[in-house]
Amino acid sequence: MKRLLVTAATAATVAACASNTGYAPKAPVAKAPTSTMPSGIALENFDRSVQPQDDFYRWVNGTWLETKEIPADKSNYGSFTKLHDEAQVQLRTIIEESAATKAAKGTDEQKVGDFYASFMNVEVVNKLGAKPLAADLARIDAMQSPADIAALHGYLARINVDSIFGSFVYQDAKNPDQYTIYFSQAGLGLPDRDYYLDADNEKFASIRKAYVAHIEKMLNMAGVADAKAGAKQIMALETKMAEAHWTKVDSRNISKTYNKYAVADLAELTPNFSWLAMFEAAGIDTSKFDSVIVSQPSTFTAMSDLIGSTPLSTWKTYYKWHAISDAAPFLSQDFVDENFAFYGSTLRGTPENQPRWKRGVQAVEGSLGEVLGRIYVKRHFPPAAKARMEELVNNLTLAYEQSIKELDWMTPATKEKALEKLSKFTTKIGYPDEWKDYSALTVEADDLFGNMKRSAMVETQRQIDKLGGPIDKGEWFMTPQTVNAYYNPVANEIVFPAAILQPPFFDFEADPAVNYGGIGAVIGHEIGHGFDDQGSKFDGDGVLSNWWTDEDREAFDKLGKDLVNQYNAYEPLPGYTVNGELTLGENIGDLGGITIAAEAYKLSLDGQPAPVIDGFTGPQRVMIGWAQVWRRLYREEALIERVKTDPHSPSEFRANGALVNLPAFHEAFNTQPGDKMWKAPEDRVQIW
Repeated sequence: MKRLLVTAATAATVAACASNTGYAPKAPVAKAPTSTMPSGIALENFDRSVQPQDDFYRWVNGTWLETKEIPADKSNYGSFTKLHDEAQVQLRTIIEESAATKAAKGTDEQKVGDFYASFMNVEVVNKLGAKPLAADLARIDAMQSPADIAALHGYLARINVDSIFGSFVYQDAKNPDQYTIYFSQAGLGLPDRDYYLDADNEKFASIRKAYVAHIEKMLNMAGVADAKAGAKQIMALETKMAEAHWTKVDSRNISKTYNKYAVADLAELTPNFSWLAMFEAAGIDTSKFDSVIVSQPSTFTAMSDLIGSTPLSTWKTYYKWHAISDAAPFLSQDFVDENFAFYGSTLRGTPENQPRWKRGVQAVEGSLGEVLGRIYVKRHFPPAAKARMEELVNNLTLAYEQSIKELDWMTPATKEKALEKLSKFTTKIGYPDEWKDYSALTVEADDLFGNMKRSAMVETQRQIDKLGGPIDKGEWFMTPQTVNAYYNPVANEIVFPAAILQPPFFDFEADPAVNYGGIGAVIGHEIGHGFDDQGSKFDGDGVLSNWWTDEDREAFDKLGKDLVNQYNAYEPLPGYTVNGELTLGENIGDLGGITIAAEAYKLSLDGQPAPVIDGFTGPQRVMIGWAQVWRRLYREEALIERVKTDPHSPSEFRANGALVNLPAFHEAFNTQPGDKMWKAPEDRVQIW
């Protein structure tokens, strides 16, 4: 482990911070060295009327929460959003410079510049109206019988139009040395089955009514006959589909969703849907694989039954609707406005659509992401940041290793396997070693819809070409300019794009403590996904297998159940509680992340006392660093959608929910019985 250096200066007591923060410790704290390095803490965001032992999230972020307004073009706003907005401005500069080069046809610069130009050329887009959709709508109309749905599905999958099944190419979870195709339930226009089926929820009833009106209006705008009746038929069909859909909780359970079917046996699963016709229309060579994974088999059988029992005319209207809806952001302004009116305003409460330039940047990024990423990294990601990240990862990994060795609920046999998995983690930081090739994509400056369609087909073909080939271990599933991170279980890898490596997550100029609470906890979180309720089902080689003793798995599941119960009690809005089962994996990641980050910070001190900065001890700054990355505001509609569909808990509960279980938090802030964040030691959930 490399030691992180700090600068010591004159001594001061923690009590000196009281006038700065509004927090007076409940007991004397030993003197410690101070530092001349900045803390990285946004002191102006604190709410000095709140005590950290009562609501740590609001103590750290309360003034920001009270004074910050959500921008009119957003459904929520926080640290992630701010960095995303800044990245969009940087990408706009890259795109406009590419456009100004007047590069030769076929070059990356030409593709970037002309793609953006096609989006920004409102006059051409408005003149075309719904005409770009004509060929696809005609193709849907040409179906002669329900048997033709499978071939239509294959075509729509190539151009990324929503259908009754979703699919993607990924490593086989039980044989990660091979690629396979995963199929999952899809095809709903509303975010989740509850939006269709919860009869007692007035909010959802209002949304259902607005959804039918929206469908009717869009069908009319596209020239589809008898739009009023068609909208009602679509709603009735999607409601039946929703009844057959698995819940979000069941759908994230890898043990339930890993269902391998030989290609030859798929017909038994869906008698009314020809998989071979679908594969042929999608351009998929079935000689390159002999089986696929079906995530929700009962849903697929139910969809087959619906194909057999629903009139073909209804299916035609359904597929026209989804083709129109998916294309709407790239059609004329009337389609853009109506699409946003429902999905932006009605569904998520957002008052205004994003400026066209932002949507244009996102369109280019979605189609040519690594072209932009290559330039973004050169301009905005210093090599020293990558080196510092590697140091943090090493410290976090060492802390995890020590934590696993000290677990009192796990037997030596399972500890050995856990340590073996930890030793096999791969880390990717900043950007890929090899960049994607976009030579197959043709871009025209006056053909926005065509550019989007061709881009979808190129990316689909890129995925199809993986089948039967070697595993691309260098592939990234996020671009460098993405403000996020992820764990990939079949590769047992953690990945940190360049854009997240900046304040408040990672402050290159600040004292290490805040970075341990920020990006350090993010690193710990992603490592933790390898040991959460689902990631723990994969071994160190990325194979879905049981490496646990029955005794240890039972103990782990009990701890997970305790965490489920804790989060089930959180109510972000009256009548809407956090789903502890849906969010369990992320909550385990959060708990492990900040737990291990706090330990890694201690290790980084190498036995030396932590400095006091801005009146805070080192451990206190770690916790503050953790809380300040989660500051976020939500519009009510967006928060409801998050509670219903997102495996991440709302930010307030991510911040406080992990800390109440953390002994280091209670020690750093001297919590006592009666404090709102007090949790008796025997009740604290401690997993990793």
